Amino acid sequence: MLLAGCGGAPVQPTPTASVTNPSAADSAAPAAPAVKRTVLLDPGHNGGNGAHPDQINKEVPDGRGGTKPCNTTGTATDAGYPEHKFTWDVALRVGELLLANGVNAKVTRTNDTGVGPCVNVRGEMAEKMNADAEVSIHADGAAPSGKGFHVAYPRPALNTAQGAPSLALATALRDALHGAGLPESTYLGKAGLFPRADLAGLNTSKRPIALIECANMRNPDEAVTVSNAAGRQRYAQAITIGILAWLSHLPPANAAAATHPGADGTGASADSPDSAGAPAAGSSGAAGSSGSSGTAGSSGSAGSSGAGRSAGTPAGGSPSGSSSTGTGARTPAAPEKKTTTDSAASHTNDAAADEPADPPARKPSPSKAPDAVSKLDPLGGGRSPLG
Repeated sequence: MLLAGCGGAPVQPTPTASVTNPSAADSAAPAAPAVKRTVLLDPGHNGGNGAHPDQINKEVPDGRGGTKPCNTTGTATDAGYPEHKFTWDVALRVGELLLANGVNAKVTRTNDTGVGPCVNVRGEMAEKMNADAEVSIHADGAAPSGKGFHVAYPRPALNTAQGAPSLALATALRDALHGAGLPESTYLGKAGLFPRADLAGLNTSKRPIALIECANMRNPDEAVTVSNAAGRQRYAQAITIGILAWLSHLPPANAAAATHPGADGTGASADSPDSAGAPAAGSSGAAGSSGSSGTAGSSGSAGSSGAGRSAGTPAGGSPSGSSSTGTGARTPAAPEKKTTTDSAASHTNDAAADEPADPPARKPSPSKAPDAVSKLDPLGGGRSPLG
Protein backbone atom coordinates (compact mmCIF):
# COMPACT_ATOMS: atom_id res chain seq x y z
CA MET A 1 0.00 0.00 0.00
CA LEU A 2 1.51 3.30 -1.11
CA LEU A 3 0.98 6.24 1.16
CA ALA A 4 -0.59 9.37 -0.22
CA GLY A 5 -0.65 12.98 0.87
CA CYS A 6 -3.17 14.21 3.42
CA GLY A 7 -5.46 15.54 0.75
CA GLY A 8 -5.56 12.16 -0.95
CA ALA A 9 -3.15 13.04 -3.76
CA PRO A 10 -0.16 10.77 -4.20
CA VAL A 11 3.13 12.06 -2.89
CA GLN A 12 5.30 13.30 -5.70
CA PRO A 13 8.84 11.92 -5.70
CA THR A 14 11.67 14.38 -5.36
CA PRO A 15 13.10 15.09 -8.84
CA THR A 16 16.42 13.42 -9.52
CA ALA A 17 19.42 15.30 -10.83
CA SER A 18 19.55 15.53 -14.62
CA VAL A 19 22.36 13.91 -16.58
CA THR A 20 24.76 16.54 -17.89
CA ASN A 21 26.66 14.24 -20.28
CA PRO A 22 24.20 12.46 -22.63
CA SER A 23 26.82 10.36 -24.38
CA ALA A 24 28.16 9.05 -21.11
CA ALA A 25 24.64 8.38 -19.92
CA ASP A 26 23.80 6.43 -23.08
CA SER A 27 26.84 4.17 -22.79
CA ALA A 28 26.66 3.61 -19.07
CA ALA A 29 25.01 0.52 -17.67
CA PRO A 30 21.54 1.16 -16.22
CA ALA A 31 21.79 2.19 -12.59
CA ALA A 32 20.20 -0.13 -10.06
CA PRO A 33 17.04 1.30 -8.52
CA ALA A 34 17.61 2.98 -5.20
CA VAL A 35 16.61 1.01 -2.13
CA LYS A 36 15.09 2.99 0.69
CA ARG A 37 15.17 2.19 4.35
CA THR A 38 11.92 0.90 5.81
CA VAL A 39 10.42 1.46 9.24
CA LEU A 40 7.43 -0.35 10.70
CA LEU A 41 5.18 1.83 12.85
CA ASP A 42 3.15 0.09 15.51
CA PRO A 43 0.38 2.22 17.04
CA GLY A 44 -0.71 0.46 20.21
CA HIS A 45 -4.07 -1.29 20.65
CA ASN A 46 -7.08 -0.78 18.37
CA GLY A 47 -10.44 0.96 18.55
CA GLY A 48 -12.48 -2.24 18.36
CA ASN A 49 -10.65 -4.10 21.13
CA GLY A 50 -13.08 -3.11 23.87
CA ALA A 51 -16.06 -4.68 22.13
CA HIS A 52 -14.30 -8.03 21.72
CA PRO A 53 -13.01 -9.17 25.14
CA ASP A 54 -13.12 -12.78 24.04
CA GLN A 55 -10.51 -12.09 21.38
CA ILE A 56 -8.19 -9.71 23.19
CA ASN A 57 -8.09 -11.77 26.39
CA LYS A 58 -6.98 -14.91 24.58
CA GLU A 59 -3.54 -15.97 25.81
CA VAL A 60 -0.67 -15.78 23.31
CA PRO A 61 3.08 -16.54 23.61
CA ASP A 62 5.03 -13.77 25.34
CA GLY A 63 8.33 -14.65 23.67
CA ARG A 64 9.97 -15.87 26.87
CA GLY A 65 8.17 -19.14 27.51
CA GLY A 66 5.06 -17.68 29.10
CA THR A 67 1.81 -16.17 27.87
CA LYS A 68 0.06 -12.79 27.84
CA PRO A 69 -3.36 -11.54 26.75
CA CYS A 70 -3.56 -10.98 23.00
CA ASN A 71 -4.11 -7.25 23.56
CA THR A 72 -5.88 -4.71 25.78
CA THR A 73 -8.22 -1.79 25.24
CA GLY A 74 -5.62 0.77 26.26
CA THR A 75 -5.85 3.53 28.80
CA ALA A 76 -7.50 6.97 28.50
CA THR A 77 -7.45 10.43 29.99
CA ASP A 78 -9.88 11.13 32.81
CA ALA A 79 -11.96 13.04 30.26
CA GLY A 80 -12.25 9.92 28.12
CA TYR A 81 -9.76 10.55 25.29
CA PRO A 82 -8.56 7.00 24.50
CA GLU A 83 -5.01 5.86 24.03
CA HIS A 84 -5.80 3.97 20.83
CA LYS A 85 -6.97 7.23 19.28
CA PHE A 86 -3.84 9.05 20.44
CA THR A 87 -1.44 6.43 19.10
CA TRP A 88 -3.31 6.21 15.81
CA ASP A 89 -3.06 9.96 15.27
CA VAL A 90 0.60 10.21 16.26
CA ALA A 91 1.51 7.26 14.01
CA LEU A 92 -0.22 8.93 11.07
CA ARG A 93 1.78 12.08 11.68
CA VAL A 94 5.08 10.21 12.00
CA GLY A 95 4.32 8.36 8.78
CA GLU A 96 3.66 11.61 6.96
CA LEU A 97 6.99 13.04 8.06
CA LEU A 98 8.92 9.90 7.22
CA LEU A 99 7.42 9.67 3.75
CA ALA A 100 8.29 13.29 3.13
CA ASN A 101 11.90 12.42 3.85
CA GLY A 102 12.20 9.39 1.60
CA VAL A 103 11.78 6.55 4.09
CA ASN A 104 9.43 3.70 3.32
CA ALA A 105 6.89 3.11 6.04
CA LYS A 106 4.77 0.13 6.86
CA VAL A 107 2.19 -0.29 9.55
CA THR A 108 0.82 -3.07 11.69
CA ARG A 109 -2.85 -2.25 11.13
CA THR A 110 -4.93 -0.35 8.59
CA ASN A 111 -7.54 1.43 10.72
CA ASP A 112 -8.51 2.38 14.25
CA THR A 113 -11.76 0.45 14.39
CA GLY A 114 -10.54 -3.15 14.25
CA VAL A 115 -9.38 -5.74 16.77
CA GLY A 116 -5.72 -6.61 17.41
CA PRO A 117 -3.38 -7.76 16.03
CA CYS A 118 -2.13 -9.66 19.04
CA VAL A 119 1.03 -8.37 20.67
CA ASN A 120 3.17 -11.33 19.61
CA VAL A 121 2.09 -10.92 16.00
CA ARG A 122 3.00 -7.26 16.06
CA GLY A 123 6.49 -8.03 17.24
CA GLU A 124 7.01 -10.57 14.47
CA MET A 125 5.79 -8.26 11.71
CA ALA A 126 8.98 -6.22 11.25
CA GLU A 127 10.89 -9.24 9.99
CA LYS A 128 7.98 -10.41 7.84
CA MET A 129 7.67 -6.94 6.33
CA ASN A 130 11.43 -6.72 5.87
CA ALA A 131 11.66 -3.51 7.89
CA ASP A 132 14.90 -2.10 9.24
CA ALA A 133 13.29 -1.36 12.59
CA GLU A 134 9.99 -1.21 14.43
CA VAL A 135 8.78 1.65 16.61
CA SER A 136 5.74 1.01 18.78
CA ILE A 137 3.80 4.08 19.91
CA HIS A 138 1.86 4.14 23.18
CA ALA A 139 0.83 6.29 26.13
CA ASP A 140 0.76 5.18 29.75
CA GLY A 141 -1.96 5.21 32.39
CA ALA A 142 -0.17 5.46 35.73
CA ALA A 143 -0.84 7.39 38.96
CA PRO A 144 -1.74 11.03 38.22
CA SER A 145 1.31 12.32 40.10
CA GLY A 146 3.70 10.76 37.59
CA LYS A 147 4.54 12.36 34.26
CA GLY A 148 6.89 12.13 31.32
CA PHE A 149 7.89 9.75 28.54
CA HIS A 150 10.03 6.65 28.64
CA VAL A 151 11.35 4.42 25.88
CA ALA A 152 11.34 0.67 26.48
CA TYR A 153 13.69 -1.81 24.82
CA PRO A 154 14.01 -5.61 25.24
CA ARG A 155 16.24 -7.02 27.99
CA PRO A 156 17.64 -9.57 28.34
CA ALA A 157 18.11 -9.58 24.59
CA LEU A 158 17.00 -12.79 22.87
CA ASN A 159 18.82 -12.14 19.60
CA THR A 160 21.33 -9.75 18.05
CA ALA A 161 18.72 -7.25 16.90
CA GLN A 162 17.33 -6.91 20.42
CA GLY A 163 20.77 -6.09 21.78
CA ALA A 164 22.88 -3.07 20.82
CA PRO A 165 20.74 -2.08 17.80
CA SER A 166 17.56 -1.84 19.89
CA LEU A 167 19.31 0.08 22.66
CA ALA A 168 20.71 2.50 20.06
CA LEU A 169 17.23 2.99 18.60
CA ALA A 170 15.72 3.58 22.05
CA THR A 171 18.49 6.03 22.88
CA ALA A 172 18.01 7.99 19.64
CA LEU A 173 14.30 8.27 20.34
CA ARG A 174 14.98 9.32 23.93
CA ASP A 175 17.42 11.99 22.79
CA ALA A 176 14.94 13.39 20.26
CA LEU A 177 12.04 13.50 22.73
CA HIS A 178 14.25 15.11 25.36
CA GLY A 179 15.56 17.56 22.76
CA ALA A 180 11.99 18.56 21.96
CA GLY A 181 11.60 19.68 25.55
CA LEU A 182 9.37 16.76 26.57
CA PRO A 183 9.91 15.58 30.16
CA GLU A 184 11.42 12.19 30.94
CA SER A 185 9.41 9.88 33.14
CA THR A 186 9.41 10.66 36.84
CA TYR A 187 8.05 7.23 37.80
CA LEU A 188 9.57 4.58 35.51
CA GLY A 189 13.00 3.88 34.10
CA LYS A 190 16.12 5.98 34.29
CA ALA A 191 16.94 9.01 32.12
CA GLY A 192 14.00 8.21 29.85
CA LEU A 193 15.01 4.59 29.16
CA PHE A 194 13.42 1.44 30.56
CA PRO A 195 14.61 -2.12 29.74
CA ARG A 196 11.76 -4.63 29.89
CA ALA A 197 11.37 -8.38 29.66
CA ASP A 198 7.56 -8.53 29.91
CA LEU A 199 6.40 -7.08 26.59
CA ALA A 200 5.61 -9.72 23.97
CA GLY A 201 5.90 -7.19 21.17
CA LEU A 202 9.52 -6.54 22.11
CA ASN A 203 10.36 -10.15 22.96
CA THR A 204 9.21 -11.61 19.64
CA SER A 205 10.96 -9.12 17.38
CA LYS A 206 13.92 -10.10 15.22
CA ARG A 207 14.58 -6.56 14.11
CA PRO A 208 15.66 -3.57 16.22
CA ILE A 209 12.66 -2.41 18.20
CA ALA A 210 11.68 0.17 20.80
CA LEU A 211 8.39 1.09 22.44
CA ILE A 212 7.61 4.67 23.41
CA GLU A 213 5.26 5.54 26.25
CA CYS A 214 4.80 9.16 25.17
CA ALA A 215 3.11 10.46 28.30
CA ASN A 216 1.00 9.57 31.32
CA MET A 217 -2.57 10.13 30.18
CA ARG A 218 -3.77 10.21 33.79
CA ASN A 219 -1.59 13.20 34.61
CA PRO A 220 -3.76 16.36 34.28
CA ASP A 221 -1.14 18.39 32.43
CA GLU A 222 -0.13 15.65 30.03
CA ALA A 223 -3.78 14.80 29.41
CA VAL A 224 -4.14 18.26 27.89
CA THR A 225 -1.06 17.75 25.70
CA VAL A 226 -2.08 14.38 24.28
CA SER A 227 -5.64 15.53 23.67
CA ASN A 228 -4.81 18.39 21.31
CA ALA A 229 -3.41 18.30 17.78
CA ALA A 230 -0.46 20.59 18.50
CA GLY A 231 0.66 18.33 21.33
CA ARG A 232 0.41 15.20 19.22
CA GLN A 233 2.35 16.89 16.44
CA ARG A 234 5.10 17.66 18.90
CA TYR A 235 5.44 13.99 19.79
CA ALA A 236 5.33 12.96 16.14
CA GLN A 237 8.07 15.34 15.09
CA ALA A 238 10.37 14.23 17.91
CA ILE A 239 9.78 10.55 17.15
CA THR A 240 10.52 11.14 13.48
CA ILE A 241 13.76 12.94 14.22
CA GLY A 242 14.80 10.09 16.50
CA ILE A 243 14.08 7.49 13.81
CA LEU A 244 16.01 9.46 11.21
CA ALA A 245 18.95 9.88 13.56
CA TRP A 246 19.12 6.12 14.08
CA LEU A 247 18.78 5.38 10.36
CA SER A 248 21.60 7.80 9.60
CA HIS A 249 24.05 5.43 11.28
CA LEU A 250 23.13 2.44 9.10
CA PRO A 251 25.17 1.56 6.01
CA PRO A 252 23.78 3.12 2.81
CA ALA A 253 20.97 1.02 1.40
CA ASN A 254 21.37 -0.23 -2.16
CA ALA A 255 19.43 -2.49 -4.47
CA ALA A 256 21.98 -5.27 -4.31
CA ALA A 257 22.18 -5.80 -0.59
CA ALA A 258 20.51 -3.56 1.92
CA THR A 259 20.98 -5.30 5.22
CA HIS A 260 19.28 -5.19 8.57
CA PRO A 261 20.70 -5.93 11.98
CA GLY A 262 19.23 -9.43 12.17
CA ALA A 263 18.80 -12.06 14.82
CA ASP A 264 21.91 -13.83 13.60
CA GLY A 265 23.93 -10.66 13.22
CA THR A 266 24.34 -11.15 9.50
CA GLY A 267 21.52 -8.94 8.29
CA ALA A 268 18.76 -9.69 5.82
CA SER A 269 18.06 -8.67 2.26
CA ALA A 270 15.97 -5.53 1.96
CA ASP A 271 14.47 -6.46 -1.37
CA SER A 272 12.56 -9.53 -0.27
CA PRO A 273 8.79 -9.42 -0.81
CA ASP A 274 6.41 -8.30 1.88
CA SER A 275 4.46 -10.97 3.67
CA ALA A 276 0.93 -11.62 2.53
CA GLY A 277 -1.64 -9.36 4.06
CA ALA A 278 0.93 -6.99 5.57
CA PRO A 279 0.11 -3.34 4.91
CA ALA A 280 3.00 -1.71 3.11
CA ALA A 281 3.72 1.87 2.23
CA GLY A 282 6.64 3.64 0.78
CA SER A 283 6.85 6.61 -1.53
CA SER A 284 8.90 9.67 -0.89
CA GLY A 285 8.13 13.29 -1.55
CA ALA A 286 9.38 16.80 -1.16
CA ALA A 287 6.15 17.80 0.50
CA GLY A 288 4.41 16.07 3.39
CA SER A 289 2.38 12.94 2.88
CA SER A 290 0.27 10.65 4.92
CA GLY A 291 0.23 6.90 5.09
CA SER A 292 -1.63 3.84 6.02
CA SER A 293 -2.01 2.82 9.56
CA GLY A 294 -1.67 -0.29 11.62
CA THR A 295 -1.23 -1.64 15.09
CA ALA A 296 1.62 -3.31 16.91
CA GLY A 297 2.89 -4.37 20.33
CA SER A 298 1.48 -2.77 23.40
CA SER A 299 2.62 -1.64 26.78
CA GLY A 300 1.66 0.68 29.56
CA SER A 301 -0.15 0.51 32.80
CA ALA A 302 -3.79 0.61 31.95
CA GLY A 303 -3.17 -0.34 28.37
CA SER A 304 -2.40 1.48 25.21
CA SER A 305 -3.87 2.14 21.88
CA GLY A 306 -2.58 2.38 18.42
CA ALA A 307 -2.75 3.44 14.90
CA GLY A 308 -0.18 3.70 12.26
CA ARG A 309 0.78 5.60 9.23
CA SER A 310 3.57 5.14 6.86
CA ALA A 311 6.71 7.18 7.16
CA GLY A 312 9.77 8.61 5.47
CA THR A 313 13.08 9.92 6.70
CA PRO A 314 13.04 13.59 7.73
CA ALA A 315 16.03 15.76 7.16
CA GLY A 316 15.00 18.37 9.66
CA GLY A 317 11.89 18.54 11.65
CA SER A 318 8.73 20.47 11.89
CA PRO A 319 5.43 18.78 12.53
CA SER A 320 2.83 18.09 9.92
CA GLY A 321 -0.77 17.95 10.93
CA SER A 322 -3.14 15.06 10.97
CA SER A 323 -6.22 14.08 12.81
CA SER A 324 -7.06 10.91 14.61
CA THR A 325 -9.92 8.51 14.32
CA GLY A 326 -11.57 6.16 16.71
CA THR A 327 -14.39 6.21 19.18
CA GLY A 328 -14.53 8.95 21.75
CA ALA A 329 -14.93 6.65 24.72
CA ARG A 330 -13.64 3.20 25.50
CA THR A 331 -15.98 0.26 25.64
CA PRO A 332 -15.08 -1.62 28.81
CA ALA A 333 -13.59 -5.01 28.07
CA ALA A 334 -13.44 -7.99 30.36
CA PRO A 335 -11.26 -7.20 33.37
CA GLU A 336 -8.06 -5.91 31.90
CA LYS A 337 -4.95 -7.73 32.86
CA LYS A 338 -2.91 -4.58 32.33
CA THR A 339 -3.12 -2.34 35.32
CA THR A 340 -1.23 0.61 36.71
CA THR A 341 0.50 -1.75 39.09
CA ASP A 342 1.55 -3.87 36.12
CA SER A 343 3.25 -0.89 34.55
CA ALA A 344 4.88 0.71 37.51
CA ALA A 345 5.60 -2.02 40.00
CA SER A 346 5.91 -5.41 38.35
CA HIS A 347 7.78 -4.07 35.35
CA THR A 348 10.39 -2.72 37.68
CA ASN A 349 10.81 -6.18 39.17
CA ASP A 350 11.09 -7.77 35.73
CA ALA A 351 13.69 -5.44 34.33
CA ALA A 352 15.57 -3.89 37.23
CA ALA A 353 18.51 -6.26 36.96
CA ASP A 354 19.00 -5.37 33.31
CA GLU A 355 18.66 -1.61 33.61
CA PRO A 356 21.99 0.08 32.91
CA ALA A 357 23.52 1.67 35.97
CA ASP A 358 24.45 4.55 33.70
CA PRO A 359 22.09 4.94 30.72
CA PRO A 360 23.70 6.14 27.48
CA ALA A 361 24.47 9.84 27.71
CA ARG A 362 22.12 12.17 25.85
CA LYS A 363 23.45 13.60 22.64
CA PRO A 364 22.89 17.26 21.77
CA SER A 365 19.68 17.73 19.81
CA PRO A 366 19.74 19.55 16.49
CA SER A 367 19.06 23.26 16.99
CA LYS A 368 17.03 23.24 13.79
CA ALA A 369 14.57 20.76 12.37
CA PRO A 370 15.57 19.03 9.14
CA ASP A 371 14.82 21.17 6.10
CA ALA A 372 12.49 18.61 4.51
CA VAL A 373 10.42 18.38 7.64
CA SER A 374 10.46 22.13 8.17
CA LYS A 375 8.63 22.58 4.89
CA LEU A 376 5.56 20.83 6.27
CA ASP A 377 2.76 22.87 7.77
CA PRO A 378 2.99 22.29 11.53
CA LEU A 379 -0.78 21.98 11.87
CA GLY A 380 -1.48 20.55 8.46
CA GLY A 381 -3.28 23.56 7.05
CA GLY A 382 -6.55 22.13 8.23
CA ARG A 383 -6.00 18.92 6.30
CA SER A 384 -7.03 15.60 7.72
CA PRO A 385 -4.75 12.70 6.83
CA LEU A 386 -7.72 10.43 7.21
CA GLY A 387 -9.57 12.15 4.39
